[in-house]
Amino acid sequence: MGARNLLFVVSALLASVAQAQQAGRDRGAEILVAFKQELQQALREGLARGPVEAISACRERAPEIARGLSGDGIRLGRTSHRLRNPSNVAPEWVRPILESYLSRPSERSPRAVRLGEGRSGYAEPILLQPLCVTCHGQSVAPDLAREIARLYPEDQAVGFGIGELRGVFWVEFPASD
Repeated sequence: MGARNLLFVVSALLASVAQAQQAGRDRGAEILVAFKQELQQALREGLARGPVEAISACRERAPEIARGLSGDGIRLGRTSHRLRNPSNVAPEWVRPILESYLSRPSERSPRAVRLGEGRSGYAEPILLQPLCVTCHGQSVAPDLAREIARLYPEDQAVGFGIGELRGVFWVEFPASD
């Protein structure tokens, strides 16, 4: 095979990989839309009843929403480098992405990865929004802080500023080849 043909084959392979990664990003983002919308709605409803009620949205509703949207080979959730709920520990494949988001803040675009066994993964950053400051911000109201400490004695999820990396949403799904 000549150099020209080899270059063509390599270029075609790279284009194929890029297309597969884009398809994985598109599919992962699509799956997460409902999760993010339902979670945000639950948080807004909780906050409307008071900040302590918002804790219930994260503690109870988020896992319910994730379970409800999981199935047919799909599994999804959220995690962080500073966990509140130890049940939200990152799947192994998410950890390097989270570390990358932390070490390279300018490179926080969503990522799609091949997981093997016909599966793909997708992760996207969660940046702290104004809605989240009440429970995760620099200063948390004393009654709220007491309730968080009661429910999560090892809480590490406070002290964030708006726009800071709070964690990642992630989803695993069957790969489409």
